[in-house]
Parts: sequence; structure tokens; C-alpha cells
Amino acid sequence: MMKYLVMEVCVPTSKRSANSSERIPLSATSASGISFAKYRTLRSFLALYAVMSILILALMATLYYESLKAQMLSSHRLAMQLQSENYVPRLKTWLESGHDLVTFPTDLAYKTALYGYDKDLLVGNLDQKHHDFSENIALHNGYIHLIVALSPYGLGEYYLVFETQDDELWRHQALINSLIFGSALFFILGLIGFSLSRMFLRPMNEAIALLDDFIKDTTHELNTPVSAILTNIEALQETPLPPSVEKKLRRIEIASRTISTLYDDLTYLILNHDLAVENKELNLSNLIHERLEYFRHRIEQKKIALSLTIHPNITLTIDHTKATRLIDNLLSNAIKYNKMEGEITITLTDETLCIEDNGIGIPDGMINRVFERYMRADKSVGGFGIGLNIVAMIAREYHLKITIESKEKVGTKICVAWE
Repeated sequence: MMKYLVMEVCVPTSKRSANSSERIPLSATSASGISFAKYRTLRSFLALYAVMSILILALMATLYYESLKAQMLSSHRLAMQLQSENYVPRLKTWLESGHDLVTFPTDLAYKTALYGYDKDLLVGNLDQKHHDFSENIALHNGYIHLIVALSPYGLGEYYLVFETQDDELWRHQALINSLIFGSALFFILGLIGFSLSRMFLRPMNEAIALLDDFIKDTTHELNTPVSAILTNIEALQETPLPPSVEKKLRRIEIASRTISTLYDDLTYLILNHDLAVENKELNLSNLIHERLEYFRHRIEQKKIALSLTIHPNITLTIDHTKATRLIDNLLSNAIKYNKMEGEITITLTDETLCIEDNGIGIPDGMINRVFERYMRADKSVGGFGIGLNIVAMIAREYHLKITIESKEKVGTKICVAWE
């Protein structure tokens, strides 16, 4: 089954015109592809940092909560132990007098209970029955219990339990202080994270700047020799040549036009914000035929069959240079990633341009990333991986919608739609 990707590169909110397109200054490496990869890395770092910060805050809040709880229990332990020292003599008298349940002495400050050696309740007036005798003081369901073993007092294997209700003031204090100090600490950690993210991105930004300068310099140096080669090829083609020489000349022309197309793409990336834009009603039908002629030798070299359904006089309000870049990159990809003796189907209607090939297709894991800068579906095929990124930039500017259908080893179909 074909894999589908529908990319709304820009939400159409107005009619297509020169005034409706938004032009965004871009360098060779600062557009969506590099930015996406860079900020995806940044998001991963920030997500990891945020998780670590939250874990640290949660750990500190837990430790603070347990500390306040321990302080509260320690305070109650001291008060209840002092009270038990006064209560035990009364309990001893009661035990020696015959264990009359009616006369069981209750403490005035705390609710009291007496448990036997098997830890079963014998008598008492507790609101919350006690079960755990492993600790001498415990908090359970809002009640604080102090457990006093009576064997050191010579009263046998009995357990005295004092009970008081927790006022939970310490909980409110823990919550308020955690919010105050947690917010302050979160703010500090946020500042540290921001500083670390800038340090984290600095080497990447420096590398991108170097790459940007390299591409600009390389592009500038390509202009003159490529123009000279193409001019001389055109001059040679006007003179009769032996078939063997014509074949070699055609290969030179194909290579030169490939470099020329790459030069045009790099120039567009670098100078996009400086290029004069002239949006006018452009005949796409004629332009497609012109670009097919431009790529004719590359198509013939791979023995690719063309199937054309191009409605005449289809127009679109767009800049000529940008329309050329859009069509050239779609055609170039259809040729580059096609197989020998493959087929390219081009369909142009009133609202859609579709270019389909039966080449290598796009792997499932790559189809959502084909518009990233420098992303190539097949590393073995030449190129910088900037073609579809340029297509996406132009589509975004003119509110076009791009649809991709692709299956690996079957082919790819890319449609550009407008209103």
C-alpha cells in the first residue's frame, strides 16, 4: 500500500497574489531543514533537562515533606512520652486491682488503649484501631499513635497506645513552602537550562555559520565556469561534429546542466530574500514544456519514457524564477531517483500539478522528513538534499498544498495543488 503524506505548508487565508505571499529572509542553512534538525536536538535536550529538573524538585519536595513529618512526630513523641510517665502508675494500679473494664483509667490529654501480648485490643477508647507495633510512633489515617511497651515497667507483655488527631498544620506548611521554594528553584533551574542550551547550541551554530559561508563562497565560484561551459557547448552544437564527439558533448552538457541546476538552487537559498519578486500570471503549461526541454538530455540518458497530460494555458499567479525552481526540483527528483528505462507521468490541470515516477520510492521512515534541508531518501544518489526543501519554501510562500504518495521500490507521486 502506498504511504501518504499531505503537507499543508501554509494555510491559505487569502487569494494568490503578489501581496498575499510572505517573504522570509533565509540563509543557505537557516531555513526549515537545518532549523528543524537543530531545534529537534534542542527540544530533546530541553525535554531531558526538564525531566531531570522535575525529578530533582520532586525528590527535594519529598525529602522536605518527610523531614517536616519526622519533626512533627518527634514533637508529639516527646509530649506523649512525658504524659505516659504520669499515666503508667495509674495503669499499674488498675492492673493490680483486678482489670475491671469499667474502671479502666483513661488519660485526660490523649485517648488510650491497652493491647495484650498477642497485640489484640483489650480495652480502650481509640478512634482508629492500631495494627502496626513495629514503630513506637506512627501516623495513620489522620491519627498519631504512640506505642509504649509496658514490660520495662514490670507490667508484663502489654502495650499502651496513646492517640491524638493530626491537625495537619505541618502538611499545609509543607505545601506552601514547597510551592514557594519549588517555584524559585524551578526559575533558577530554568535560567541554568537556558544558559546550558545556548552553550549546547553554540558549536552547532558555529558549524552552521561555517557551512553557510562555504556554500556562499562555493556558489559564487561556480557561476563563471558553469556559464562559460554552457556557452561553449551551445557554440559547439551549432557546428557539425562527428557522432562520437556529439555523444561526449552531450554528456558534458548533462553534467553542466546538473551543476547549473544545483547553482540555481543554492543561489535561491542564499539570495531568496534579496531576489526581486515579480508575481504575475504565468503560463504553467508552457513553462513545463520549457523545463522538459531543459532536462531532455538527462531524460534521454536514462531512457525514461514520458507520459504527459498537460492541459493548455493553465495559469498561476507566481514569480517566474520561483515557479521554475519548483518545477525543476520536482522534475530533477523524478529523474534522479528513477530507474533506467523508467517512466515519468506529468499531469497538469486547472488546480493541480502532479509528477509521478516509478523509481526507488521513499522508505517509510523517511517520508515525513523529505522536506528537511539536506535530507536525502537515498544517500547513494548525488545531490545536497535541498530540492524538496526549496519546493516546500515556495509552497509555503504561495499557500500551496503538497501531497506525497510513495512506496519503496514502486515509485513516488508528488502533487502541488492551488485554489
